[in-house]
Amino acid sequence: QVQLVESGGGLVQAGGSLRLSCVVSGGSFGNYVMGWFRQAPGKDLKFVAVINRGAHITLYEDSVKGRFTISRANLENTVSLQMNNLKPEDTAVYYCAKSYSIDDYLLTTDPGEFDSWGQGTQVTVSS
Repeated sequence: QVQLVESGGGLVQAGGSLRLSCVVSGGSFGNYVMGWFRQAPGKDLKFVAVINRGAHITLYEDSVKGRFTISRANLENTVSLQMNNLKPEDTAVYYCAKSYSIDDYLLTTDPGEFDSWGQGTQVTVSS
C-alpha cells in the first residue's frame, strides 16, 4: 500500500517562501506521476502542479506559474513544492498525490486520476 506524508507547511507573511515535501513509501515511486493539490476553506480541491516520472515535464495552475516549482528526487522517494512570493490567496491545505495514469507526457491535472493522497499540510499566508 502506497503511503504519502507531507511536511513543511506553516504560517508565513505575504511575499515569503515555504517548501513542502512529500515522502512516498510502499510502492515504486519512480513509476508514478506525482501532483500537488490544495483546498482552501469552503472551496473545492484544486490542482496546483504535476510532474512526470522523469522530472522533465511539469504543469502548473495559472495563478502559481512563476512562483511555485515542483520537483522530485526519485532516489529519495520525494516530491517537493517550492513556493515563493506567497500571497494570502495561497492559504489552503496542500496535498500531494500519486496518479494512476500511465501517460508520462500528457499529464493529468484531474484529481480523480490520483489514487493515493497524503494527509495534507496547512499553509497560511498572512497579509
